[in-house]
Amino acid sequence: QVQLQESGPGLVKPSQTLSLTCTVSGGSITTTPYYWNWIRQPPGKGLEWMGVIGYDGSTNYNPCLKSRTSISRDTSKNQFSLQLSSVTPEDTAVYYCVREDTVVAVTHWGRFGSWGQGTQVTVSS
Repeated sequence: QVQLQESGPGLVKPSQTLSLTCTVSGGSITTTPYYWNWIRQPPGKGLEWMGVIGYDGSTNYNPCLKSRTSISRDTSKNQFSLQLSSVTPEDTAVYYCVREDTVVAVTHWGRFGSWGQGTQVTVSS
């Protein structure tokens, strides 16, 4: 059974870069048919998909965040990471790393089958 665990600082100052790491156990981040996503939820708001890295290392990003977002991976550690630059208080959210099963229809949130517990990140001076 795959498990995902987010880690990183809970407080980031404005203009700095938010950096989080997702450690995956019970499954390889290089294994098809899975993609590896970052999704966030600001207080009182819905889920916002940020971006993804595939089992082949390819990436895709939310166009609204693309200019500030970078997702990378370390296959030797079975980890993938998120960097969000130039953060503002609007980036305050719970951040989740999520495994995506590409066999599931794209119209279903159930496609995102495995979630980390989430980590709160607050952007404040």
